[in-house]
Amino acid sequence: MSVESDAAVAGPSAPTREGPERRRTRLGLSGRLFLVTVAFVAVAEVLTYVPAVANYRIEWMSDRLAAAQVAALVLDGRTSEPVSEALESRLLAGVNARAIAVRGGGTQRLLAIEPVPDSVADTVDLRDVTAFSAIRGAWRTLVAPTQEPIRVLGEGGIGFDRVEILLDEAPLRAAMVDYALRLLVSSLIIAASAAGLVFVVLQVLIVRPVRRLVTSITAFADDPEDAGRIIAPSRRSDEIGQAELALGRMQRSLADQLRQKRRLAELGLAVSKISHELRNLLTGAQLLGDRLEGTDDPTVQRVAPRLVGTLARAIRFCEATLAYGRVNERAPRLARTPLAPIFAELPDLAALSAHPVAVQVAAADIAVQADPEQLGRALANLVRNAVQALEAAGVTNAAVQVAATRAESGRVTILVDDNGPGLSARARENLFAPFAGSMRSGGTGLGLPIAAELIGINGGTLTLDEGEGGARFRIVLAEG
Repeated sequence: MSVESDAAVAGPSAPTREGPERRRTRLGLSGRLFLVTVAFVAVAEVLTYVPAVANYRIEWMSDRLAAAQVAALVLDGRTSEPVSEALESRLLAGVNARAIAVRGGGTQRLLAIEPVPDSVADTVDLRDVTAFSAIRGAWRTLVAPTQEPIRVLGEGGIGFDRVEILLDEAPLRAAMVDYALRLLVSSLIIAASAAGLVFVVLQVLIVRPVRRLVTSITAFADDPEDAGRIIAPSRRSDEIGQAELALGRMQRSLADQLRQKRRLAELGLAVSKISHELRNLLTGAQLLGDRLEGTDDPTVQRVAPRLVGTLARAIRFCEATLAYGRVNERAPRLARTPLAPIFAELPDLAALSAHPVAVQVAAADIAVQADPEQLGRALANLVRNAVQALEAAGVTNAAVQVAATRAESGRVTILVDDNGPGLSARARENLFAPFAGSMRSGGTGLGLPIAAELIGINGGTLTLDEGEGGARFRIVLAEG
């Protein structure tokens, strides 16, 4: 259901709850990269903007100090004549200062028209300026200017040790504001250009390839068996190219597996239908074979048991195929299940064998946590497989033993042993594989896979114990 549909169903409060979520959905990778780019460029501009303004303040005062040095040279050249008030005004106006003081050779000269104030707003020694003091002074001039002048000290020229000037902050602040605005405009233009360029590069190198991957994944999910929806890798050799190659391999492998499973599912459905109908036909044939056993013809009496046995095996094969052909076993109904009643039914499984096989059971007062019907089916499959294997091998004094014991940590172990020839190497490799783990000629190879599945969904394990002699299967379940 779309967000709009949810909002319509939820009522008046839904838009407030869904609004931020809808906005987050619209802000994709492209928008986030743009915001990150703008943020980094803005931080870089701030880191350069503030020192630039502070440096402009220092340069402005350095220019005034250089002009003061020129004025000091003029004063030094007129030591024999008094300096007129008009000349002093022109010199101070050229420096844009209230007063100029020079020191050298043990003397000090002062050029000022107005009385020198007793206090100053700040003292800046250009001979020893640090980055912190420059930024602090620029911040104070812009944010908290005063009417009092500032005192600037610097190196003197020829014949002077030091030059000092008194400057008004108003012209300095006006010049700094003008420079800061011009620098801000140029910085914004540079930042916007850099952010746009970086954004375009990220779009081409990252966002578009990632969007292509997402589009391919979405299209493939709609129809995984369509070979035309598999991504065609580009010629890139970076991580994006490797991701395209990996995605293409995964899509091809998944498409092949899905096509194979679909064909197997269709085949399984057909086999299940055939087995169902064939079982009905064979059941009728078995009833006719039972009647043939009652005739007096010696030939019929000799052939009829074999016919009945063959029909019985065919019916069991059909039943096993139908049982395995179910898509899923039902969920187990776990309950406390005593083992004695289930074990009591197992000896009957050897009643129809051509050779006598003894099924011996030993179940003490032990119960497990399992589904009784599913546990009974699993044990029946194991015992039936053992009986058929012993019958096929023609073992003398053939016997199958089923016993249960309590293990540690609240678990119960059930062992199904036989005294047959054991399992071949091929049978061990494909023991729980359907249609591949049969231990006798004509077997279905479905008994053990079905038993393993039933035990597994009941929370237990079914394994084959290694050892000499016959086969031993071990079931471990939780104690009931």
